Amino acid sequence: MSGLSYKDSGVDLDVYNEAMKRLPSLMHRTFSPRVRQLDGGFAGLFQLDFDNRLFRRNYEDPVMVACTDGVGTKLKVAQMAGRNDSVGIDLVAMCVNDAICCGAEPLFFLDYVAMSKDDPVVLEQIVKGISDGCLQSDCALLGGETAIMPDLYQPGDYDLAGFCVGVVERKHLIDGKAIVPDDVVIGVASSGIHSNGFSLVRKIVFEAAEKKLTDAFDDLRTFEDVLLEPTVIYAKAIRQVLNYYKVKNVVHGIAHITGGGLAENIERILPDKVAVEVDGSSWERPPIFDWLQEAGNVATDEMFRVFNMGIGLALIVSPYYADVIRRMLDQNGLDNWLIGSVGVGDKSVSVANL
Repeated sequence: MSGLSYKDSGVDLDVYNEAMKRLPSLMHRTFSPRVRQLDGGFAGLFQLDFDNRLFRRNYEDPVMVACTDGVGTKLKVAQMAGRNDSVGIDLVAMCVNDAICCGAEPLFFLDYVAMSKDDPVVLEQIVKGISDGCLQSDCALLGGETAIMPDLYQPGDYDLAGFCVGVVERKHLIDGKAIVPDDVVIGVASSGIHSNGFSLVRKIVFEAAEKKLTDAFDDLRTFEDVLLEPTVIYAKAIRQVLNYYKVKNVVHGIAHITGGGLAENIERILPDKVAVEVDGSSWERPPIFDWLQEAGNVATDEMFRVFNMGIGLALIVSPYYADVIRRMLDQNGLDNWLIGSVGVGDKSVSVANL
């Protein structure tokens, strides 16, 4: 009787090596000269600053910013559809969009992919999406880890986690402390559901409404198209705004609207003794939210607590500069609206006209 091998336990090292060979080109396309290549090494190397006129930053008092996140049960929809690239963009977006809330420049990204078995094609699709997201963010895909765990995941299942590191000068750090009465709130459009609330989404779509992914949602899109629309990555647009105002700190707060919705995420960045009033009728909501509410008979308050409802990012800014900032967002292809104002209050957010 021959001895057991790793392959007998569900891990085929030959297939694993084939999968690994597909990934370096997807990483290299995201590299800038600040990346010190170390292919095959045990870590990724990134140079914070160096003597090159194009890439020199001349940091005076840099603060590192780190974020980690996942994609949640949106992965189940991707796995059902056999469409594994867009969730890679979501993974980058969920981390990078958090980092820019501090005013950070995203520097590099790392991923963790856990699978039930080696699948070079699926892994390549996932990392292709992650690589695309990094290109959209102007950050380097510096490395990652692929774990094959047949006893923890069912066949066809996988999970994703991402890690983003950025940097911001201390004097330009955005932490919400500068928010004052008379500031205004700019809401920047989401592309739809993004990556939050998918446990409720799946229950409504597949159980309550008994829809299939291939069913038509509207004249142009199926439910697969709508549910797997990638999260918008706001990094380039926000960096352009912040770089335009290098002397004056006119953006006083930024909130990434994820789980908890507008109220909870904006409240997180408010200082004491200020309150925000949001006009819930001041922006255009993507149709998917009305459909979900009707199909699931979901209360309006619950919708606004679970979903972004069409606002993926909220900027709290000095009113004098709001029009210029909005024009810059427009130039980056991002719809945006004045959705609220800051007044005196007890660190709270109210959303009216729902």
